Amino acid sequence: MGSSIDYTSPSTQFTFDVNKSTFVKKDSQNFINVLGIQQLNTLNNVSLLDIYLSANNVIEPHYHQNAAELVYCISGALTVSLMNPFTKQMQHYPITPGQVANVPQGWWHYEVATEDHTHLLAIFNAPTPEVILGSDILKLTPASIMAHTYCLDKTQWKKAIAPVIPSTFIGPPASCNKTTESNAQHNPNFINHHDSHGYTMQELNPYYRPYYHHQNY
Repeated sequence: MGSSIDYTSPSTQFTFDVNKSTFVKKDSQNFINVLGIQQLNTLNNVSLLDIYLSANNVIEPHYHQNAAELVYCISGALTVSLMNPFTKQMQHYPITPGQVANVPQGWWHYEVATEDHTHLLAIFNAPTPEVILGSDILKLTPASIMAHTYCLDKTQWKKAIAPVIPSTFIGPPASCNKTTESNAQHNPNFINHHDSHGYTMQELNPYYRPYYHHQNY
């Protein structure tokens, strides 16, 4: 199969610094760089997201409508969770440096960092990674449709999703109140193992492994 790329053109690019291509940034420890055909015009059916996360940060639930995703852990540790549309079950895969998890095209999934300084590559078999985010689905679907379809109270639904920020990408938001229950002061191992709604990290991520020194998250 022939290529449409003119490899003799002076505008043809063969190298690129991904560090200079920030896609989204939550803070200095949680951000995503992107490499696609817009950044490097000799790419064919490959692109990637260069992702940095601190412990307990989440690449929000989403799916890629145009590509499968291969998640490669460079440093730290994370759990890749996906919903198998055939078994209707959530599957959780903890990975550490040198290990990978594969997400088929169009499958609902998310990633949770279980250590600070987690670095991963998300590699796609498409020249541009496209995505549909859970936060956008929640905010853009009319509340009246959600309420009618699932027999919900429209007012309660609107109140429940009011704090959701469209295109969150990396959660929880920096403004999220992470205060734990009052008994945390009596149990140092309890700190930062609950989210703002009282869910344990084990409930959110069955393979979560606590690291008690992460106090700045």
